Amino acid sequence: MNARNKIKMRDILKKKKEEIDKKCTNCKKSICCNSINQKIEAPQTKLEFDHLLWQVSHDNINVFKDADGWFLHIYSRCDHLLEGGVCNIYDERPMVCREYDNDFCELDESIEEASEFFFSTYKKLDKYCRKRFKKWDKRFDE
Repeated sequence: MNARNKIKMRDILKKKKEEIDKKCTNCKKSICCNSINQKIEAPQTKLEFDHLLWQVSHDNINVFKDADGWFLHIYSRCDHLLEGGVCNIYDERPMVCREYDNDFCELDESIEEASEFFFSTYKKLDKYCRKRFKKWDKRFDE
């Protein structure tokens, strides 16, 4: 952390126009600010699952299904996150950040633990696809 960031963090903590949620202030990893969960349509066909195989083949991409549906989970740190988990643009943060509901978040339970399915690698998703589709390897012939 450089001196400029220390000053900004001190100013933000002093200023606090809005009360920062107590649960978020107890989170030392800023988990929700280090990933994006993008809802996707539930995959149903071999072709749709094959596309997910391509996606999980990339660094920092996972696919999961929980009670709310299917998601791409992308590990990517927010550019505005300062050391110590402080948001550098807290008063001007986007609406998605303002509306974030942390009643149940990764501080309570990780996405992997809370998910019905969680695929972090090609191999794991391929294994699932082979169980789901009897003729998985024939998808290239169709």
